[in-house]
Amino acid sequence: MTQPSPPALSPTPPLIELTGLEKTYAVGGTLIYALRATDLIVRHGAFLTVMGPSGSGKSTLLNLFGLLMRPTAGTYLLEGRAVSGLNDDATSAVRCKMIGMVFQSFNLLSHLTILENVCVPMQYAGIPRAAMRQRGKALLDRFGLDGRYGSRPTQLSGGQCQRVAIARALANDPPVILADEPTGNLDEQTGLEVMGIFQELHRSGKTIIMVTHNPAYRKYATQAVSIHDGRASET
Repeated sequence: MTQPSPPALSPTPPLIELTGLEKTYAVGGTLIYALRATDLIVRHGAFLTVMGPSGSGKSTLLNLFGLLMRPTAGTYLLEGRAVSGLNDDATSAVRCKMIGMVFQSFNLLSHLTILENVCVPMQYAGIPRAAMRQRGKALLDRFGLDGRYGSRPTQLSGGQCQRVAIARALANDPPVILADEPTGNLDEQTGLEVMGIFQELHRSGKTIIMVTHNPAYRKYATQAVSIHDGRASET
C-alpha cells in the first residue's frame, strides 16, 4: 500500500520582510514622503548597508526597522510576525528581544558608569541583577574595556564610547543590530577598528543593518540599498 507523503515543511520566513512600507508627513497641506513605498527582504545573517545623500530617507528607514516610528502604510514582518501595528508595550517587548541599536553619537547616559549603561537593556528585559552585571562585564571585556567598569562615558575616547554602545546593543543577544553612521564621529583608524567589530559580529551570525555615507564600507556588505528622495532600491 502506498504510504502517504509526509507533510511539506513550511519554509523559514525571512528575518525581515517589508511590503509597500512608507512614511509620509503632512506639512502645510503638502504630503512629504520621508520614505516611499518600499519592498525589501533581509535574510538571517545578512550585512545590509543603506546609503544615500543627507535627507534621502536613510534614518527614516532605520527608525522603521528599529520600531522607533510607525509606518504610514505597508507591512513590516519580523520573523514572519507583523510588527508595525503593535501597541507600545508589545513594540517595546519585540525591540528589547530582537533589536540592538548603535548610534553615531553613542547615546550613552553620562550619569551612569559604562557597566550600568550596558546593563540598561537587560533591566528592561527583567534579567536578575547578578546575571546582568556578569554579562555586562563579559561584554565590556570582549571589547577591551576590562577594568573600566566604573568609568563614566566622559572619561573615555570616542572609540571606547562606541565599543560601550556596541556592548549595550548586544546586551540581550538580539539577532539584529542596527547602526546609524556608527563611525561618523570617529577618526579614520578608529572607524576601521569599529568596522572590524561589526564584521566580527556578522561572522558570528548577527544580522547587521548599517546606515553609512562611506562607500568604502560597501565591501563589508552582503546586501546594499541606495536611497534617493525617499526611494529605496537594492544595488
